[in-house]
Amino acid sequence: MTGEKGFVYTPVARLFHWVTAVLVLAMVPAGITMVNIGPGKLQNTLFDFHRSTGVLLFVITFARLLWRLKHPPAPLEDTIPAWQRKAAHATHWLLYAVLLFSPLLGWVATSAYPAPIPVYGLFTLPPIIPPDRALSTLLFNIHQVIGIVFSLAVVVHIAAALHHRLILKDNVLARMTG
Repeated sequence: MTGEKGFVYTPVARLFHWVTAVLVLAMVPAGITMVNIGPGKLQNTLFDFHRSTGVLLFVITFARLLWRLKHPPAPLEDTIPAWQRKAAHATHWLLYAVLLFSPLLGWVATSAYPAPIPVYGLFTLPPIIPPDRALSTLLFNIHQVIGIVFSLAVVVHIAAALHHRLILKDNVLARMTG
């Protein structure tokens, strides 16, 4: 059954995946850098980019899940062991959950800071809670821990795809590359 159309994601699902991947691979390093450099223009730019990209990823992930409801994902080939299917399923849902929850948490934390959330200079999100620096600090710490967990899940996701491609030489990665 290798290479059959039924084992490949739809072009729209692949587009959602790769746009998400590019944005995540830009946003995570920006987030790490912005909290580790001193105040200044670069830090402000990175904060704006990180926040804007978080908003965009939330919208893309929401749309992606709506698409997925109408277009179920391509099944894994029967040769994939059950434990790998379960691990892949769990990892995907963890990634989706973080892509939805973390931007909302960032919005609440930024509102409590308080700081504006301009989205690529097009509009600014309104604050959704009143200022509370202590709450903001707590929420940003949680946001950071979630970011670390997310980054580890992304590494596992990429490593699994490469393992299937380079070691097992099966078509798991081809499902998303077409």
